[in-house]
Amino acid sequence: MAAAPNLSRYKFFSTCVVVENPKFSPYHHRIDSRRRRLTKPHLQAQNNGTVISYGPRTELASSKKLWIRQRSFSEMEVEEEGEIEEEEEEGSLLSLSMKPDRNMALLDDYEMEEELGHTPPHTTTTHRSGYVAVVGMPNVGKSTLSNQMIGQKISIVTDKPQTTRHRILGICSTPHYQMILYDTPGVIEKKMHRLDTMMMKNVRDAAINADCVVVLVDACKTPAYIDEVLKEGLGDLHKRPPILLVMNKKDLIKPGEIAKKLEWYEKFTDVDEVIPVSAKYGHGVEDVKEWILSKLPFGPPYYPKDIVSEHPERFFVAEIVREKIFMQYRNEVPYSCQVNVLSYKTRPAAKDFIQVEVVVDKNSQKIILIGKEGKALKTLATAARLDIEDFLQKKVFLEVEVKVKENWRQDEGLLKYYGYGGHIRAM
Repeated sequence: MAAAPNLSRYKFFSTCVVVENPKFSPYHHRIDSRRRRLTKPHLQAQNNGTVISYGPRTELASSKKLWIRQRSFSEMEVEEEGEIEEEEEEGSLLSLSMKPDRNMALLDDYEMEEELGHTPPHTTTTHRSGYVAVVGMPNVGKSTLSNQMIGQKISIVTDKPQTTRHRILGICSTPHYQMILYDTPGVIEKKMHRLDTMMMKNVRDAAINADCVVVLVDACKTPAYIDEVLKEGLGDLHKRPPILLVMNKKDLIKPGEIAKKLEWYEKFTDVDEVIPVSAKYGHGVEDVKEWILSKLPFGPPYYPKDIVSEHPERFFVAEIVREKIFMQYRNEVPYSCQVNVLSYKTRPAAKDFIQVEVVVDKNSQKIILIGKEGKALKTLATAARLDIEDFLQKKVFLEVEVKVKENWRQDEGLLKYYGYGGHIRAM
């Protein structure tokens, strides 16, 4: 496992709040999976794309998949420390850039049907699968559209721009296709920090694997050229993939205006097609799916059909906390925060223990996060714990700590450790 960078030169000012549900609910023994995958019934989104309820507990990865490991809690207790460290080093980092081999990621039932001599329901001659990069300026609805297409909440959504920081992989599967979406950060024209530069590199890297690109624009705004989005989103690709321009938020303007703006984009932008949608209410989303499917190549799926993301659970736990920060605090504070899961201990006969740190740039931001007598931080931790419990379908003991690491957004070593270099920690 990649060692954490030396943080001794940073000044740490920390406070801690622990929040747990007083109504303890015993939970049966469950397998400890340090890189559990999210399954389809795990989350359920309402039609408007903004109100989210969480469904049945996370299913565990198949032991046949080498890239998803399982280990029972009791086995971990008695194993030699060296063996655990060796496994962590081997599988602790998850690449967000590498494209898996189709032949190594066929479905279990697909393989079983072949072994039995039956014809699989999705043969390579009729089944489509591929990658889609979703790009655009900040606050145009990329995450809302991605969540709608997947049918579940994968990316956090707030009314503030630049909420998404990582390139988030979401998987939409049916018996006939597998659509792999890269929800990307909003394109930033003026990069103020090293963090901004690395996020824009992640946007460009998403297009490397993309079989097609979806560019979102805000239909409420005056039509404008999308050259900057294409430059940041596609970079210097020699072969440009098919591009769909999506005019989002059509529910906020009159039909006559939609027609005029659609005509402008068709005439003055170099894209293959323009489709108006309302990602919030799901209007037009099926048209976007149909266009994407027409561009995806034929072939077997890259991932098992029952998962909606390859990101580990701890990644989404951190995202839930960060979403609550965006919702509770204003101005620069949410953008100065980095959330890391320091410890995630699965306990078969007790609540899971989760230790989270919130990193900020300045002591003044830390004071705002904590609030008078710690009330603001307690409110944040309580809201986060409730969503985390819904997400995991288990009671948790959540510990939130605030630390100051000056200029963390300018430190490339720290940023890579936090996952902005194209890899995130799976453990």
